Amino acid sequence: MKHIVYFFLLASFVFYSCEDVIDPKLERAEPVLVVDAWINNLADSQKVILTRTQPYFDNVVPPALSGATVTITDQNGTVFTFTEEKPGEYVWVPSGNNVFGAAGLTYTLSVQTGGETFVAESRMGQVPVVDSITFFVQEGNQFFNDLYQAEFWAKDPVETQDAYWIKFYKNGVHQNKPGELITAYDAGFSKGGNFNGIEFIPPIRRAINPFDTDENDALISPYQVGDSVSVQIHAITESAFNFLNEVSIQTDRPGGFGELFSTPLANVSTNIRNTNTNGSKVVGFFNVASVSGLGRKFNSLDDVTEN
Repeated sequence: MKHIVYFFLLASFVFYSCEDVIDPKLERAEPVLVVDAWINNLADSQKVILTRTQPYFDNVVPPALSGATVTITDQNGTVFTFTEEKPGEYVWVPSGNNVFGAAGLTYTLSVQTGGETFVAESRMGQVPVVDSITFFVQEGNQFFNDLYQAEFWAKDPVETQDAYWIKFYKNGVHQNKPGELITAYDAGFSKGGNFNGIEFIPPIRRAINPFDTDENDALISPYQVGDSVSVQIHAITESAFNFLNEVSIQTDRPGGFGELFSTPLANVSTNIRNTNTNGSKVVGFFNVASVSGLGRKFNSLDDVTEN
């Protein structure tokens, strides 16, 4: 009995101790250039965002880097010049039916600032067509009402190994919570899964549903009649695929007690380098992607197919 009482006293002390507020003092590091350069062939303005890192606990917008020279050059020598439209935001605007890039070509990013040059390379891959979007229902029970969900249909090309970033939008709003980051290698989750040349597997096709809960923690249907959903498949490089998965691990944190058993915080990879190996550091990523997409509105319950 003494051992049981001792255990509960110890446990109470541990949990009481966990309520202490700590204010760690971190050493201030030299700011590092951050390059956010995710370029695609949609008929939209393409942006390269340049900022500087800041102390971990600073709850402010990262400082923009102005006055840089930003270009992207393809393997044939065509140069795309990005103009600074507002601090730290460098833009290339397509003209007419002209869009950025072509599948199969390799592109080199160059950022010149402060007497240094930072470069990175990326190849624009092929992307499968989004054939259709369908709706299905998961019938409710004592715990939740009917859940109306969406599913996209696309087939990975046979010829090559490909990596993808799949974005989805509900009523025109990009669903970009950490847990809603969707990546695929061929038609599966990872390289070596033997999913080349087939339809994307169901867990990926059905990942485009923004689940949430109400005030009673009951599941809310991802879509209701009148909602719209659109899907974009971005063909990315394998290194970009790895980068996004690292970002997912670092941002989709369990919190609380679960953090004791989660993957430790760590810097993610980068494909950007300083041409001067002894120069300042840089983080971020550069990728050029070809994109396919499709949208559909949930007009009525007649749109629902069998699961």
